[in-house]
Amino acid sequence: MCDAASIELPGWAQVTAARREHIARVTALLIRWAHALGLTEEACRAWRDAGMWHDAMRDAGEAELRAWARDGTLPVGLLHGPAAANRLAHDGESRRDVIEAIRWHTIGSDAWGQTGRALYMADYLEPGRAFSRADRAYLAAQVPVDFDGTFRQVVRHRLDWSLREGHELYPTAVALWNSVR
Repeated sequence: MCDAASIELPGWAQVTAARREHIARVTALLIRWAHALGLTEEACRAWRDAGMWHDAMRDAGEAELRAWARDGTLPVGLLHGPAAANRLAHDGESRRDVIEAIRWHTIGSDAWGQTGRALYMADYLEPGRAFSRADRAYLAAQVPVDFDGTFRQVVRHRLDWSLREGHELYPTAVALWNSVR
């Protein structure tokens, strides 16, 4: 059965100890949800792998991130998803849902299926983050009960935060909101 005991980062991963702990929490949450939802072994592995690899390049340098992301428009803090997705595809990962979940996990995408949506939620709701712990724990518990409704709430929370902080809303994030509202 798909479980967290088999978590292994690629040899090219560049993460701090704190980032590795975040990855483990995200992955554990995804596996817990996959089991609660009764997903197939294949779907559970996709969720686990998306969680395990989503931040694999989070702590890489800007030059390497830009080279792998092949995107000159995004700020450096958003390049790790596209860089990891491209690196995984280069290494032979062929599951489109896993690649696209990782590519867009910080911004969002209206083209996602369940894997991308689950990663987007788990990255936000993982219990190690210091803000709004009770609210996020409640939402995390709702995922197996109301996946789509919880996803809508997480998208709203993330976009509200971006607006409050004066961050740019990227076209893929706006399209995501328009697809779930």
